[in-house]
Amino acid sequence: MLILHGSDLQTGRPYRPAVAEAFLALGRELAPDLVVLSGDLTQRARASEFRTVRDFIEKLEVPVVVTPGNHDVPLYRVWERVFAPYRNWRRFVSPQLDSVTRIPGATVVALNSSAPRRAIVGGRLDPHQVDFARGAFAQASAADVRVLVTHHHFVATPDGGGGRPLPRAAELLRAFEAMGVDLVLGGHVHRTHLSTSRSLVPDEAGKPGIPLLACGTTASSRGRPPEEGANGLHLVRVGESGVEVIPYLFDEPSGSFEPARPVGFPRWRLVAGAAEGRG
Repeated sequence: MLILHGSDLQTGRPYRPAVAEAFLALGRELAPDLVVLSGDLTQRARASEFRTVRDFIEKLEVPVVVTPGNHDVPLYRVWERVFAPYRNWRRFVSPQLDSVTRIPGATVVALNSSAPRRAIVGGRLDPHQVDFARGAFAQASAADVRVLVTHHHFVATPDGGGGRPLPRAAELLRAFEAMGVDLVLGGHVHRTHLSTSRSLVPDEAGKPGIPLLACGTTASSRGRPPEEGANGLHLVRVGESGVEVIPYLFDEPSGSFEPARPVGFPRWRLVAGAAEGRG
């Protein structure tokens, strides 16, 4: 299973069209099974920005999973933020806010973590969304790769950049571990941040946790240190026993995304199951 993961395109003033074109070129070259765009697809949730997003998505030649971010709801248009925050999202991107995508070998659940009536920047996941994910994964084949997509992050970055993680993050991760989630993809922090659920959920048996992969900003000028001014994405390769993440950074001289050193994680669910079987 090969996943191309981008985030935080932020069409509008921060958007870099040439970098977005490089993303599309890499997608054609790598031919992934799936593209994930984990929120903040626009800067100010304007119709013109969403039209740019729609045109971008239509150029991708494989299934695409999207989820809203905090920038995908209006900030200054207060009436719209309160009464119709997802009007343009539903019109141009998707009628759904929480979604299930099934492709051969994978079940992908995207949960809308934006919270326009309760938070400006931060996110929330509510109990009914956890139940939605539980129901979707319960219908998945035991052999399916189970992927969860949210915009907001679960674990703080080392320097705290990107703001506070999702409230009740440890409780949420315990629930997702119980569902057998193999992988969590997100954004929001505007830098590459790779961690696992073990950062918040200890395990006395020493079992590995769910890989939590936060992508940098793929096509905007709003990267944060140590990727200030940079653009990034991930190529995620899920195999029988492990997950390999290859971060890519945009190279200005070549005008293309170039790979960095891969980072590996065990398939925690399979490792845990094998350990329990031996016990």
